[in-house]
Amino acid sequence: MLNKDTEICVCNDLSAEDIAKCIKKNNFNTIEEILKNEECPIGDKCESCIDEGFNNDGINIPLVLSMVKKGSL
Repeated sequence: MLNKDTEICVCNDLSAEDIAKCIKKNNFNTIEEILKNEECPIGDKCESCIDEGFNNDGINIPLVLSMVKKGSL
């Protein structure tokens, strides 16, 4: 299980919980909506958090989105 304090978007210093809050607040349903938003910049710098994860571990923004949709984060 993903720890809510796990840093996902390192360049913006955002944890899984931070990203989940932004997703819920703005009712984002797709990665495109998340990346294009200007209220809480996510994945707009090094972009590793979009694909393989910062540590090449697969812990990334799509994982957080999926967990939010399932209600587990």
